[in-house]
Amino acid sequence: MSGRSRAAVLLTALVAFGAVLVPSAHAASRAPDTAVLDGARLQDTKARLGAGDPRLGRALRDLTTRADTWLDQGPWTVVDKPRPAPGGDVHDYLSQAPYWWPTTTPTADNPWGCPYVQRDGQRNPEVDSGTDRQDVEKVFDSTYDLSLAWYYTGKREYAEKAGQVLRTWFLDPATRMNPNLNHAQFIPCKYDGRAIGIIDFSQSYTSVVDALAILGTGAPGWSAGDRAGMRSWNTDFLGWLKNSAFGQEEGAAANNHGTFYDMQLAALAYATGDKALARRTVLDARAKRIDPQVAADGSQPQELARTRSWHYSTFDLVAYTRLAAIGRHVGVNLWTYRGPAGQSLSKAVDYLLPAATGAAAWPYPELEFHRYAASDIVHAAADAGDKAAQRAVRRLEAPPGGDLWALRPAAEQLDSIAG
Repeated sequence: MSGRSRAAVLLTALVAFGAVLVPSAHAASRAPDTAVLDGARLQDTKARLGAGDPRLGRALRDLTTRADTWLDQGPWTVVDKPRPAPGGDVHDYLSQAPYWWPTTTPTADNPWGCPYVQRDGQRNPEVDSGTDRQDVEKVFDSTYDLSLAWYYTGKREYAEKAGQVLRTWFLDPATRMNPNLNHAQFIPCKYDGRAIGIIDFSQSYTSVVDALAILGTGAPGWSAGDRAGMRSWNTDFLGWLKNSAFGQEEGAAANNHGTFYDMQLAALAYATGDKALARRTVLDARAKRIDPQVAADGSQPQELARTRSWHYSTFDLVAYTRLAAIGRHVGVNLWTYRGPAGQSLSKAVDYLLPAATGAAAWPYPELEFHRYAASDIVHAAADAGDKAAQRAVRRLEAPPGGDLWALRPAAEQLDSIAG
């Protein structure tokens, strides 16, 4: 073999070897500028998948299984509910307070069965029909799953479906939602809407904010016009959150509603370019949220007082850990903060570890205990350096549908109760 032939063979072998080691062009694309998720970590995970890392295979199968279920569902829209919100505009979002129940049998003169009374923690099944609540959750969940599945696999059908869902709910003039929550969690015959209803979005909409950043790395079918339209919608929605009476009232809430409000506000501020507001919101959460809401032993007294004390203790920490993740992008480490009585996020997570790992029973009222509800927040604490949480990770209960932490390392609400 001539020297030139040997060189050609060697070059061919090197190219083939490089193809094994170097992920595809899709896998090497830029990191998404996510508000909650760590875009650089997503990019690294995608590279590891491209290199065939076997430790990620099961999580990817679980994620694509979820994404596949969305391909033949939706899209959903606010304009197809049986009756519009109290203001009469079909484009206004409408949901009903979940824990309020009629006291009489509905009649022609009293079609709702008013007056309504509250039963804390007991979900009225009628709230899941006739409003937008169930559909909007499908919008949130589907776009997150589909965007992540596209990012990791490159399959265009995932991106195209996510784009269809987003355009239908937020952008198409015939079907779009107005960027306000004026009629969220209304109570028939009592309130046309309530500030407390903002949690319908704050508990999950930040996943859509991150989905938009992921699609923005070059998803097929997701155009510059789509990106501009969603940025405009988010800017308007952020303005409503900051300036409306409902937004200001929810921001003043002293329990999980206030924590989730801050998390949503900071994520939207980051995504729309107001990094100063995002940073200020995370910084203010130290004295405004952690100091009064977390006790010296790590318990959350306001959440322990609920009939669903385990759910609400884990639920509030979903907001805290996601807020801490946003803080990472704006130079604030919320995990290292210690309050005047020693309060901290790590203490709040550690307080739940005995029940989260199955080592001890949860000693407070809980109508429906799900151990896996704590899994994501323990992962978050472990990633932040909490030694007790790191030791606990291997004893966590996987949530239904599998543990996706390796692919989307930001806490989600893993049990199904709302609000």
